Amino acid sequence: MDKYYLAVDIGASSGRHILGSIQNGKINIQEIHRFDNGIKDVDGSKCWNVEYLFQEILNGMKKCAGMGIAPESVGIDTWAVDYVLLDENDKILGKTYAYRDARTADVIGEVYKTIPENQLYGRTGIQKQPFNTIYQLMADKVSPSLTLNHVNSLLLIPDFFHYLLSGVKATEYTNASTTQLVSPETYDWDFELIEQLGYPAHIFQKIVEPGTVLGELLPEIQRQVGFNCKVVVPGTHDTASAVAAVPSMEEHPLYISSGTWSLMGTELLKADCSEESRQANMTNEGGYGHRFRYLKNIMGLWMIQSVRHEYDDKYSFAQLCEMADEAGCSSIVDVNDDRFLAPDSMIDAVQQYCSETGQQVPETPGDMARVIYSSLAKCYGMTVRQLEKITGIKYKSIHVVGGGSNAKYLNRLTAKYTGKTVYAGPAEATAIGNIAVQMIADNRFAGLKEARKCISESFDINVLEVR
Repeated sequence: MDKYYLAVDIGASSGRHILGSIQNGKINIQEIHRFDNGIKDVDGSKCWNVEYLFQEILNGMKKCAGMGIAPESVGIDTWAVDYVLLDENDKILGKTYAYRDARTADVIGEVYKTIPENQLYGRTGIQKQPFNTIYQLMADKVSPSLTLNHVNSLLLIPDFFHYLLSGVKATEYTNASTTQLVSPETYDWDFELIEQLGYPAHIFQKIVEPGTVLGELLPEIQRQVGFNCKVVVPGTHDTASAVAAVPSMEEHPLYISSGTWSLMGTELLKADCSEESRQANMTNEGGYGHRFRYLKNIMGLWMIQSVRHEYDDKYSFAQLCEMADEAGCSSIVDVNDDRFLAPDSMIDAVQQYCSETGQQVPETPGDMARVIYSSLAKCYGMTVRQLEKITGIKYKSIHVVGGGSNAKYLNRLTAKYTGKTVYAGPAEATAIGNIAVQMIADNRFAGLKEARKCISESFDINVLEVR
């Protein structure tokens, strides 16, 4: 009888349940449930509706039972940095803020009063992002409406969902690393730093590795979904799961996890917390097996997704790529400019940038798409050169995984601007990496190298040579 493993992959705009199994020596996946997600306005704040998301997690699990399938295990991955605060009765305290909320803008300096920015990087290896957990907690600390002393526990979003399923509170390592409160030397919370910042140490849960079995479903959850299974933490940061699925046998593969964000980097066995690395705005996020995802966060397909919505979703992404290929606008924007993080209008933001920099202002959907795709690819090219300079490694190719691996026009530009052969796929890398870690935990693979080899043989990979 086939064993099945259930990946619940929740992104900023949607979530899905994907069943994985091994058939004829290859990984087979099947999407069984999909649901919408999105940032909600709550009294002027940008927030997540975690109650709704958990109900959708259960709805998707019920579909397994309806198919006559009881998975061996289930694991959940989401975005990073955001969290839920619980009181002594395990009830949610305050709002569940989304990383695009602007509440940290005025408190970043408060963190640097305790530890200067360069020392913080040297200590954690994590790049400055205004939404990092370390700054969000400072916003909570100074908030007149919330007292951190009333908080009993902090759980990152996927850890909260795993807790609701299993009753076990734990923080998975790859996501914990993004908080900017974890030591790359000990792979554990930096409690000295936490104390210096005035955050209560008791709210931070034990850090566990991807592949850890938390337990089984709680009895009430079993009754609701119609089966029992193990709860196994994957790389709960979606990028960690996506990178686990990079189909490369190289020790230091170069990759782009291409989705709402473009996470471009390589894998290192030791974090690079040098000043040169900080100046390049690189980050050392935790990966499977204590590898470090040495990468740069680049404002990815969020820009084209936002533009598409402003055109009332009139055009498919494939159509936008075709129109971009035929357009003539050659303007370039800095995709990492803060104005593109959460603008009221992405079209206006792009046009304003081009106007301010004396470039042609894109007017048509094709021009707009060409500017965004070209700007992303040019940023990839600059990032490759930074990576090669800092690591001393000369890369021959780039693996593009995630939804962006389907954007052939962007991948063609990526090959052009980076000068590297592009291997595009698999598109469902996050769910596949999630499932692969569950399979490793169940001894279906001896380790990550064997899992990656199977992934490379199980899914189509498109090759785009440099022209």
